Amino acid sequence: MQLYGLKTCDTCRKALKALDNAVLVDVRDPGVPEAVLARALAEFGAALVNRRSTTWRGLDAAGRERPPLELLRAHPALMKRPLIEAGGRLHLGWGPEVQAALGVGADRA
Repeated sequence: MQLYGLKTCDTCRKALKALDNAVLVDVRDPGVPEAVLARALAEFGAALVNRRSTTWRGLDAAGRERPPLELLRAHPALMKRPLIEAGGRLHLGWGPEVQAALGVGADRA
């Protein structure tokens, strides 16, 4: 199981702690593989871009207009986190639906 996120992200750390067999892949280095990023964009669309992040707020209007894939390549921290690849499926975020889909009980979240 791959968990794409940032090691400094509290939500990513919570998910990593709850998922015993997950391996953290930093979105900055080495980054999200191109094939995974393309699949995630196809599945989640614009929801893959975190519009509440500090990075987003720092972009000018022209920067915000760029296509999501281009934005995420230029600013990997803009990706909503975590992006979890498990059993051939992708999951975005760490909400109750994702936790239930991954078999994590409320006591471990």
